[in-house]
Amino acid sequence: MDKPNVVAIIAIALLGGCASNGSATPDNAAVCHAFSAGTSHVEVTAQGTVVRAFGVQAGRESPHEGFLMRLSSDCTVVVRVEANVDFTGTFALRPGQTVVVRGEYEYYSLGGVIHWTHRDPRGRHAGGYIQVDGHQFG
Repeated sequence: MDKPNVVAIIAIALLGGCASNGSATPDNAAVCHAFSAGTSHVEVTAQGTVVRAFGVQAGRESPHEGFLMRLSSDCTVVVRVEANVDFTGTFALRPGQTVVVRGEYEYYSLGGVIHWTHRDPRGRHAGGYIQVDGHQFG
């Protein structure tokens, strides 16, 4: 294969990887399974309905915005979602809104939390996001 073709193939592969960052298909079953198995450190994409918004609150290192989300699935687990507003900016949520979140699931008995819903500046976690009303934050 000649050099221009190799460069073109690499460029297409890289662009395809960038385009898929915000378009992962929700897989609520992965969250339900992690919850029922008591598993943490699971990268997930989930869809659900906002139950309660907490607004912006002080975090350990920076302010976070959080909310409770009931999964749109058979297990109807309610998970807490946290976003570092230094990376996502603030976003107004109200109960009943549909959201899609991508991040790392951590188990706890009340449903768990999805965090890292933004890029990791140190590159240790996959980039996450929150999608609401056609806008993506993260």
